[in-house]
Amino acid sequence: MELGFSQIGVAGVHLATAEPGLVAWLDAGFHGGMGYMAAHGLKRARPDALVPGTVRVITARMDYLPRDTPVDWREQEANRAAQPGEAVVSVYARGRDYHKVLRNRLQRLAERIAAEIGPFGHRVFCDSAPVLEVELAGRSGLGWRGKHTLLLDRSAGSMFFLGEIYVDAALPLSASPPVEEHCGRCTACLDACPTAAIVAPYRVDARRCISYLTIEHDGPIPVEFRAAIGNRVYGCDDCQRVCPWNKYAQRSVLPDFDAREPLRAPTLLALWAWDETAFLQHTEGSPIRRIGHARWQRNVAVALGNAWRETGDPAIAEALAARRPSASDLLAEHIDWALAQRQRPGAGSAAVQP
Repeated sequence: MELGFSQIGVAGVHLATAEPGLVAWLDAGFHGGMGYMAAHGLKRARPDALVPGTVRVITARMDYLPRDTPVDWREQEANRAAQPGEAVVSVYARGRDYHKVLRNRLQRLAERIAAEIGPFGHRVFCDSAPVLEVELAGRSGLGWRGKHTLLLDRSAGSMFFLGEIYVDAALPLSASPPVEEHCGRCTACLDACPTAAIVAPYRVDARRCISYLTIEHDGPIPVEFRAAIGNRVYGCDDCQRVCPWNKYAQRSVLPDFDAREPLRAPTLLALWAWDETAFLQHTEGSPIRRIGHARWQRNVAVALGNAWRETGDPAIAEALAARRPSASDLLAEHIDWALAQRQRPGAGSAAVQP
C-alpha cells in the first residue's frame, strides 16, 4: 500500500485449465492484427515456460481513477460521450503511462521482499509479456472475470491496472480461494458496447473493439465501425462505465494518474490542431504517445466526421478540408469519409450489430 498498490495476491503457475479457452480465442481470430498474441502461443498460460524457474506469481492491483474523480463520474462520462464536438479519451490514458508506473513500483516491491527473505529470482511485468493477467489475478483472489473479460472486485469494480512479479521462491499461495463471480444475469456491458465487440459473455472480438481499433490497429478503421466510434479518439470505457460494480471504483492515491490538462476536457477541433510537435509535447510520458501522430489524426478525423454529421458545424468541415492537401494516404481516406458524412443524415446512428 505504501507503493500505491491496492491489493496483492500469490498464484501458482499451473494454468492448464485456461489453455483451451486461449486456444479457442486465437483460433477464432479474435486477436485481430495482434500477431504477437498467436506467436507466443501457450507460453501465455505457462509462466514457468516464459521465465524458467518460476514457481509463483505475485499479482498486484493498482486503482487508476484520478484523485479528483467526482462521485457521479460515470454520469459525467456518459454525458461527455453524447456531446459530438467533445473528445473522449479513455480514463486510464489521461495521466502518466501506467506501464512505467507499475513496472517501477513492482520492482521496488520485489526489492522490499528481497530485503525480508533474501535474494531471489524474479521478473516484473505489466502488459509487457505474454501473461494471462486476469487468470492469474483471479486465482490469487483479487477478483473474478466479468462478462466484459476484465477483472472485477466487489469493493473496487474494474477501474484498476494489474501487474505481476514472476518469482522462483515458493511463497505461500493466497489463503483466500478464488472469488465467486457476481455478474449474475446482468448483461449491461454486452448491451452497452457500441460495436457489439463482446460477442458473448466472457468473449471479446478485438477486431470490433473500439480500444483495439483506435490503439492497436494501424491501418484504416473499417468503415462499418466508424459511426459507432462516435467521439472516442483513444480507447473506450463504455463496458466499464455501465458496470454496476464500478459505482465502487476506487480513486488512485498517486498523482501519476491525475488527468493532464490538455486531456481533461478537450474538444475535437483542439486535438485536430495538434501538429506532430504538439502531439509529442502533450503526450510525453503518456500511453497515448505509442500510437504515433498518424494514428492519432486518423482517430480524430473519424470523430470529426461523426460530429460533422450530427452538428453541421462548418468549422469542422473547414478544419478537415484544410488538412486534406498535406494528408497521407491513410489520413486522406479518413478525411474524405468524414467530409462525406453530412450528406448522409442519420447514418450510423444505431450501434453496429454482430
